[in-house]
Amino acid sequence: MRYDLDDLRLFLGIMAEGSITGGARRAHLSLPSASARVRALEQTAGVELLIRGRRGVRPTPAGTTLARHARDVLAQTARLEGAVASYTRSPATPLTLYCGGSAIQGFVPRALVSFLRAHPDVDVRVFESRTPQTVRTLADGGADLGIVIDDEEARDSGLTMRPLGDDSLVVVGQAGGILAGRTGLTYSEVAEHPLVGLDADSSLRRWIEKNLGPHAPVVRYRTTVAGLNILVALAAAGVGLAVVPRRAVDPGRGLDVCELLEPWSRRLHLLAWGAKADTSPTGTATAALAGHLRRAALSEPASHPDEAMGKGGSRAESVRRPG
Repeated sequence: MRYDLDDLRLFLGIMAEGSITGGARRAHLSLPSASARVRALEQTAGVELLIRGRRGVRPTPAGTTLARHARDVLAQTARLEGAVASYTRSPATPLTLYCGGSAIQGFVPRALVSFLRAHPDVDVRVFESRTPQTVRTLADGGADLGIVIDDEEARDSGLTMRPLGDDSLVVVGQAGGILAGRTGLTYSEVAEHPLVGLDADSSLRRWIEKNLGPHAPVVRYRTTVAGLNILVALAAAGVGLAVVPRRAVDPGRGLDVCELLEPWSRRLHLLAWGAKADTSPTGTATAALAGHLRRAALSEPASHPDEAMGKGGSRAESVRRPG
């Protein structure tokens, strides 16, 4: 049996979004067209690939197997296309970096400054995206590098990846306020208080909501903003609590910082190479950009929970301005 590559991309998009509607939007297809292509894919496979429900879709065991092999096929196709394209692609073609909002608003700007100064003839395009989209884009050969969260989808992608640094989440609030004396809070406890948060379409907000699932506590957001710096400033002013990456907390700002007691709050950034990285004529530049990203990530203050807490366990820390 033969599978159409576009149908495989559509199927992976549906899996990433959890709905045919979301997958259709990613593939720039109408919902009826996407549904018809999924049915045709199931007919080709001779077995049901998706379990359809009111809240979306989830893969059958056969669908999970198809997705795993589809990623391999698309990655191999991208390598093949990259090998041929390397003879025609201009060396001046910009490098492409995909990453989440936490990285974009954290160490990525420093890495770009040092890289672009050191390589005046190389341009870089940066796109904010969630880990599923980044993994898919890298596997399809659509990006040179990506910064993703270490999760099952990233580990199963078959891409080359290296640890980049801790990106665990904490709760922050006004110094001496609600968090004073607290050693840790669950998300349900956090949700009992007014919050400030990131915009609904931000990669970090969507990642949190994905892990909370359908039974997440109802949250009152006093306001939502686009950037982590603004979010932390609002929390420091006492407008509401905020859930942010620990590495986004400036030690010089007046804040109480408290551990978020959820397994999913412990996050690790990975640096991932695109499927075309080994054959692209910009490979040397790609390696250089990767080096600048690693150095920028390592130059941040230690933010791993064990380093921040010592060996004793969780604690609340009060960070205040000198004087």
